[in-house]
Amino acid sequence: MMCSLSQLDASRLDQVKTAEKKIGKTLLAYSCYETRPEALSAGELEEIRELEKKLGILLVAVK
Repeated sequence: MMCSLSQLDASRLDQVKTAEKKIGKTLLAYSCYETRPEALSAGELEEIRELEKKLGILLVAVK
C-alpha cells in the first residue's frame, strides 16, 4: 500500500479546515492505493537514483 497527500475538492477541503479550527490542530489528508513494487535491474535503479537526486524527490517503481 502506498499513500500520498490527497487532492481535495473545495467541499472536502472546507470540512478539513472546519475540523482544524475545531480541534486547533493542523491536519494532513492522505489517500492510499494498493500497489506492488516493481523489480528493477541495477541500471534502472541507478537511473532512478540519479533522477531522484537531480529533482530532489523520491520515486517508487510500481506494477
